[in-house]
Amino acid sequence: MATKRLDLFPITAEVNRRNHLMIGGCDCTGLVRRYGSPLYLFDEYTLRSQCREFINEFSSRYPDTVVAYASKAFIDKPLAMLLKQEGMGLDTVSGGEISIAQAVGFPAGRIYFHGNNKSISELEMALDGNIGRIVVDNFYELEQLNGLAARKKKKANILLRLNPGVDPHTHKHTTTGILDSKFGFPVGTGQAEHAVRRALTMPHINLHGLHFHLGSPIAETDPYLQGLDVVLKFAAEMKSRYQFEMREMSPGGGFAVRYVTSAEIPTISTYADTIVRKLNSLTSSLSLAKPKLIIEPGRSIVARAGVALYTTGSIKDIPAVRTYVCVDGGMGDNIRPALYDAKYEAILANKASSPNTQQVTIAGRYCESGDILLRNEAMPDIVPGDILAVPVCGAYCIPMSSNYNMVPHPAIVMVNGGKARIMRKKQKYSDLMRYDVINK
Repeated sequence: MATKRLDLFPITAEVNRRNHLMIGGCDCTGLVRRYGSPLYLFDEYTLRSQCREFINEFSSRYPDTVVAYASKAFIDKPLAMLLKQEGMGLDTVSGGEISIAQAVGFPAGRIYFHGNNKSISELEMALDGNIGRIVVDNFYELEQLNGLAARKKKKANILLRLNPGVDPHTHKHTTTGILDSKFGFPVGTGQAEHAVRRALTMPHINLHGLHFHLGSPIAETDPYLQGLDVVLKFAAEMKSRYQFEMREMSPGGGFAVRYVTSAEIPTISTYADTIVRKLNSLTSSLSLAKPKLIIEPGRSIVARAGVALYTTGSIKDIPAVRTYVCVDGGMGDNIRPALYDAKYEAILANKASSPNTQQVTIAGRYCESGDILLRNEAMPDIVPGDILAVPVCGAYCIPMSSNYNMVPHPAIVMVNGGKARIMRKKQKYSDLMRYDVINK
């Protein structure tokens, strides 16, 4: 079973002669000794491979494609620099994410700014920074943006985010394309048409195209077909009624990844083939010009590249009930199991190919009964001090982390070619108090 689980880890994962997990040529147990625990690592080879596979699979089928990484999955300056080197675009949802892009000199024209409640200061930041496209989510934003652009004597280049009313069959907390959602202009209510009509009359708005995003993670291709059908037919209607030419179009991202060995997930080539075939077919049948295609993978770029390493501590055996193995991390660095009931598998990094002999539940260190990382997991014999390696932790774990119980954030390292380098230092206790103020 451990060998099968190795397929969930980064591409470079292997087991050495000491029965230790190796990633990027680095011994994971040695990394924990060097940088402490918990520890998050990213495999550079896997990151670059995922970027290149997305670019190749889509652009080989549809040359006018931009692959824009969805920063919300995880972003920091080292990763932004890597994405820049790989020729990716960047999907941002806050001024903070934009500031990281600007800090590494990311080309502004390749940045897309999303969000359902952008602040005035964030919109000004996007206009002042000549961000490539602002993806407008609602009427309030559209009016504010036109006014801000007028005062700055600029034109805002935008896409309109539509809500096509398509259920992608994901968790209710990650579904965004159904009618009852805070995101986008609904097509079915007529509000999307009103948004197009309004945007076309605004003197300081350049409407380049349409955007939709259905949710995440989407483990089937049919929702994309449904979404494209709704949005492209809508584009044809807008062309007929208002002479609107859709020059750019995005079906968002949401591409699923394998979190457990039993999962069946479409390949990147399958997603690409499905989306491009439908786009080509509908644009031809509806007499639409072929738009620039913008794809927004996030999870599917970074998830597999990331691994969480924990040290085991107390073990609580309740006869005929359950054995709890506690680790030094948990919901503070990975809230996904508690929030979404997300499922993971794991191996012991210092006993990587040892046979499984028991069933355990991996519990975190935080003061919540819901702080459980893995339930009923088959594992080798575990003793305190073993190193637990949880794969597919590169997406959402770090950006959704917290300092609950005043526990510092772990260090993050990048591994490649047998070398490790720090991406983010481990927090110190003093960091947790840096912004506290005592008034005397």
